[in-house]
Amino acid sequence: MNLGYFNYPMPANEPVLSYAPGSAERAALKKALTELKKKAIEVPMYIGGKAIKTGSKVAINPPHERSHVLGYFHAGEEKHVKQAIDAALKAKEDWANMPWEDRAHIFLKAADLIATKYRPYMNGTTMLGQSKNAYQAEIDSACELIDFLRFNVHFLSDIYKQQPNSAPGMHNRMEWRPLEGFVLAVTPFNFTAIGGNLPTSAAMCGNVVVWKPANTQIYSAQMFMRILKEAGLPDGVINLIYVDGPTIGKVCFSHPDFAGVHFTGSTGVFNNMWKTIGENIPKYKTYPRIVGETGGKDFVLIHKSADADVAATALARGAFEFQGQKCSAASRAYLPSNIAAAIKDKLVKQVKSMKMGTVEDFSNFVNAVIDEKSFNNIAKYIDNAKKDKKATILVGGNYSKKEGFFIEPTVIEVKDPKAVTMCEEIFGPVLTIYTYDAEKFEQAMELVDTTSPYALTGSILAQDRDAIVLATSRLRNAAGNFYINDKPTGAVVGQQPFGGARASGTNDKAGSMLNLYRWLSARTIKETFNPPTDYGYPFLNEA
Repeated sequence: MNLGYFNYPMPANEPVLSYAPGSAERAALKKALTELKKKAIEVPMYIGGKAIKTGSKVAINPPHERSHVLGYFHAGEEKHVKQAIDAALKAKEDWANMPWEDRAHIFLKAADLIATKYRPYMNGTTMLGQSKNAYQAEIDSACELIDFLRFNVHFLSDIYKQQPNSAPGMHNRMEWRPLEGFVLAVTPFNFTAIGGNLPTSAAMCGNVVVWKPANTQIYSAQMFMRILKEAGLPDGVINLIYVDGPTIGKVCFSHPDFAGVHFTGSTGVFNNMWKTIGENIPKYKTYPRIVGETGGKDFVLIHKSADADVAATALARGAFEFQGQKCSAASRAYLPSNIAAAIKDKLVKQVKSMKMGTVEDFSNFVNAVIDEKSFNNIAKYIDNAKKDKKATILVGGNYSKKEGFFIEPTVIEVKDPKAVTMCEEIFGPVLTIYTYDAEKFEQAMELVDTTSPYALTGSILAQDRDAIVLATSRLRNAAGNFYINDKPTGAVVGQQPFGGARASGTNDKAGSMLNLYRWLSARTIKETFNPPTDYGYPFLNEA
């Protein structure tokens, strides 16, 4: 029985630890990395709370140390998708009927476990499995994941408080139900926090979930699943399975209880999902929710009034943190002719100073790209640029996969603003720059807005306020997250709700109330205290 209205105030963002030499967190993380590397683990799927081992084992290797085996995950097949759906639907009624404060406290406890006991292990599995340095892991698999859990509890509690007005003689109320059926969460390799948020945001709303992470993120995904279980998540609410995309799509998108998909990944895959779901509409009990954050070709537009040091640093960090494997990474930059030479000189010097290597060496700014497929794709773009007479590689351009999938941070300068590397998403440590006439800022904004089909993130660097105002207005639809005098990466939960439109997704803003509405189905209930007993209205009377 509920005996009160429970309040979950706006939390503070989780503090980012520094991992400076001599710090306690650095020592704990180093110890965890050593521990994790000592033993190759077997990673089961989790279906209905049971650990499922299929015997079809796939090795998990650090991208920066191909010869090492962190463990093996047990790959599933079509029957396991069906089992996961059945387990989810079996758990649905009890989970939906659990009092809100009890659901909330499971996720708040999970956040606390990550912030304390499991922090070095969430960061460690992310560093080793996805080749993130200590700082990139900290802001992702610790801070952002903790923030998603805590802020979503706050946002959802505020949604539940939203109620309609009532007229005399009646009372109206709004019931915020979970969706009818199950939700499919398909998550990417590049952010452990996204891997955690997509299934839990839907589950927090009372939904049950089938969760398919990218194979290259399974090592950290299984750690988060273990934390959720320790926090008290009931069996079957979130079912973690490892199957290929076509298999999960075949089963889930043809199931009558399919209620929605929460997706982050490529635009092409999302487009195919949408098409398949549309073709299968007659099969479903209800119209599914389709929520997706997809690709980006994110821009930095530099005005003639910008500070060259600020510009070079924004490009260096924005393009090359986590090897450019962020959907928000700076990928194309427009330099004004009056300070282009100074920016390029400073940028090249910064990039040349970046160390590249394994994650265990904390002095390495750059680590490996995620896998061989990605490596080969990025290398192809670099090789083509080397052959292009209208392109010049200013720094970088070398790569090797002998010990790990290492690609040097690479800056390509082009003479054609519509060059391939200015238009296509590369998803790696490659930045392409183009110099425009400093007196033709309007034309530069037109290039920014029309060169790419994406509209995820972008930034304007300027000291001239009129230029900032102009760009902010003119590029209104070019980016869902727009930054002024900053790099176009690093959105923080509760501060910069994240998502873009056009070919970058449905812009449902993870890390805000907007996203949670998508996993709720509202029911309006009106109760009349003194109902009428005759159909007639006063206007019908003669006099």
